[in-house]
Amino acid sequence: MKDILSAQEPIDIQKWHVSNFSADDCNPQEARRALEEEYWPITEITDRFNRQSVSYQLSKKDSLHRWLKYKEGFSADLVKTLLDDFHLQKNAVVADPFMGSGTTALVALMNGYDSLGFDILPMSGIAIKAKTTVYEYSLTELQHLLEEIASAEVPAYYAGTTPEIAITKDGYPTETSRALAYYRQYFMHSDYSDEAKTLLELCTLNSLERISYSAKDGQYLRWDRRCPKMIAAAEARKKTGRKPAAVKLDKGKLPTLKEALCEELRSVIEDIRYFQQDDTKAFEAQSRFIEGSALFELPKIADNTIDAVISSPPYCNRYDYTRTYALELAYMGITEQGIRQLRQNLLSCTVENKPKTEELKAFYRNIGREAYYERIMHTIQKNKTLQEINLALKQRSENGEINNKGVPRMVDGYFRELTFLFAELHRTCRPGAYVAFVNDNVRYAGEVIPVDYLTTQLAEQVGFTPVKIYTLRQQKGNSSQQMKKYGRVALRKSITIWRK
Repeated sequence: MKDILSAQEPIDIQKWHVSNFSADDCNPQEARRALEEEYWPITEITDRFNRQSVSYQLSKKDSLHRWLKYKEGFSADLVKTLLDDFHLQKNAVVADPFMGSGTTALVALMNGYDSLGFDILPMSGIAIKAKTTVYEYSLTELQHLLEEIASAEVPAYYAGTTPEIAITKDGYPTETSRALAYYRQYFMHSDYSDEAKTLLELCTLNSLERISYSAKDGQYLRWDRRCPKMIAAAEARKKTGRKPAAVKLDKGKLPTLKEALCEELRSVIEDIRYFQQDDTKAFEAQSRFIEGSALFELPKIADNTIDAVISSPPYCNRYDYTRTYALELAYMGITEQGIRQLRQNLLSCTVENKPKTEELKAFYRNIGREAYYERIMHTIQKNKTLQEINLALKQRSENGEINNKGVPRMVDGYFRELTFLFAELHRTCRPGAYVAFVNDNVRYAGEVIPVDYLTTQLAEQVGFTPVKIYTLRQQKGNSSQQMKKYGRVALRKSITIWRK
């Protein structure tokens, strides 16, 4: 682990070292300041990683990794760098409790390590299944599939449309909606192999944004001004004498499903051909994916079975994956009620999340580990930093400074749930295992929340030893509203490294 502990040239620490956590000294900040001093000695401002490597950007053009666009992921380069640092044995198990598009799992497999992944969103399962069979596809079959897609036509009599939920209503041109429904019905009931069908499903999921009136934009879906529901909304405003809302998005000519699928599948076939040129015809290591929340699935994993963890949890930033990926979820048949349940089951990162405390208590009681639950809760309750943050946000909310009263509840739930996750990772990791988490610090109503240091403190309290906190030279900004009212405080984006 020598390379992780290596020193770097001196820097101006004031750019990354936070001294004022509460704007205008509105709330106590002693605990956060103490935390800053405690973990600053193991913090390294680094050029080894950057904003591209801790995001999906570097993997966008990588073979295999690009098969599912997952903007919240990190790059294959980051995973490879950390795996090299960890110096694992060849039969090691690498886990990711928030698997996303499967970057950690794929890079682990490519380097001869078994992988274990969890995710609540069903696209993850399809992505990892399609990617891990890269050596098993028949190129002849896929070429035939491509040719049939290129020549397929939706019958004039066909009246089916792709499923919608409220947020995705009118999401596609009518003919595209019909084509999505028809292609899925036709090809999924065809004689193609299960592997080919899974790959086609993934290619379709990866094409939905391109063929729709929507565009993923941070926490939301933006809509093209030509979308029927946007036109209807403008007409409704006009009838009441109001000016139409400004809708700037115009995606230009939308590709048809056939055009998008053919382009996607051609690209994927080239990737597969590239991989199959190698003499190796399968990954030597094994991949295991569990669809569900790691909060409730990780406790079922045996003690001392994981050798490394590389992950990035949903950030504490109100980002709602069920809205961002609403097109994909609706296409897969997830209903409105199913979406709401998925949203609640997510790690508490949206203002709509309700506390999971009682659910966790009942779960641990049912598996005969209620004492373990109580021990983790005691760890959370005695954490002075979290107490200080919760009180500060409560005060800001009571002052009317937070625009959504769900923010304090979300922040409290976020760190509570992560503590349970860290405790289970400590139990399931083998002695000597390294754990790496990518995360962003956040700020609400002038209150800085040092996510990197607080999660490290909570991990230490459940048994991990803090090793290194890599902090990117590029810092995260604040919203224009916060800067106008509270001034600017640069926020760290960090990779925390702990060891059992």
